Amino acid sequence: MIAGLGIDMIEVERVANNIGKDAGFKELVFSKNEIEYCEKKANKFEHYAARFAAKEAFFKAMGTGWMSGTAFNEIEITNDESGKPEMILLGETAIEVNKKGAIKISVSLSHLKTFATAIVIIEKQ
Repeated sequence: MIAGLGIDMIEVERVANNIGKDAGFKELVFSKNEIEYCEKKANKFEHYAARFAAKEAFFKAMGTGWMSGTAFNEIEITNDESGKPEMILLGETAIEVNKKGAIKISVSLSHLKTFATAIVIIEKQ
């Protein structure tokens, strides 16, 4: 059963500017694995922006906005062997979200030179 749906869109330049000027922004928002992944890409800021949008869409799908006890860098976007994006919850964020019931998370990302977007669907099992 679908418990929540979230969508977010962000300007790639906005994410690039925050990464460039705010010391620690990248580490606060992105996991170590996400940083390694994005830094290897030719258009790395598009990939960072898509992941940022996914994290925002996740909180919208939860219906809570950013929740106390959660951290952006504990919401990790990875790709399976075929390239399909997956969302993995880590640390305290996983614990807090699991308190709300068993869930399945689906995520879709898209990005262009100037914009990135993501959609998240949360299902209760």
